[in-house]
Amino acid sequence: MPNTDNTHGTFNKQTQIISQIPDYTSTGTIFADADQAKSHILTTEALAVFDECCTEIQWALVPHAKTPGLKVTFSFGTKGTPDITPANDWAGQFASRQQALIDSDGWFKSDGISVWTAATSTDHLF
Repeated sequence: MPNTDNTHGTFNKQTQIISQIPDYTSTGTIFADADQAKSHILTTEALAVFDECCTEIQWALVPHAKTPGLKVTFSFGTKGTPDITPANDWAGQFASRQQALIDSDGWFKSDGISVWTAATSTDHLF
């Protein structure tokens, strides 16, 4: 569940579309719903980063004949205390924790078949 730090509004809205690039023997995984896609694509640690750092978040499936995917729109509140810097507020925490997991191959799950990529989109879900 996302954090509730929205007293001062939310900021830094982002949308990412996560797509599967199947190898030559796969046609991609078809998901029943966004929850199934999230648990198949992202590690438990990655999902925790979204839940702990984001204040608003919405997920949706992105249907495509050969490369199904997952779309996520999220934004961040602020902790709102005088000692907060951009690096330790929610957006900064998200960015640094995400990068640490990406660097250690811990953001996307490996199914041994596909590679996952994330692309930025301006077509937000909310």
